[in-house]
Amino acid sequence: MTTTDQTSTDTHGVLLTDVAATKVKSLLEQEGRADLRLRVGVQPGGCSGLIYQLYFDERTLDGDLVRDFDGVEVVVDRMSAPYLDGATIDFADTIEKQGFTIDNPNAGSSCACGDSFS
Repeated sequence: MTTTDQTSTDTHGVLLTDVAATKVKSLLEQEGRADLRLRVGVQPGGCSGLIYQLYFDERTLDGDLVRDFDGVEVVVDRMSAPYLDGATIDFADTIEKQGFTIDNPNAGSSCACGDSFS
């Protein structure tokens, strides 16, 4: 698993693999909008306490932390950053699973479906 990274002064510790960056670029091309970036966050919910949020966003909010991965901007809000520090986002495209995955070293436990953690 390789990652591409160019850091800035207000950055976060989330990593995006090359495979995930390629998939995000492909999805952004399908959207036809150059103003979107990938927003990653956490919010209360799920059976384990916190759920991941992963979506495209055109907004830049006060306190956002941004990191560029070969032209793909990944944005994390300051409240989510400690929960996601060191997390790696990848993309799986196999017969068993298709979609983005998050390997988070901060997750002490997670639910059976893998959508929430504590």
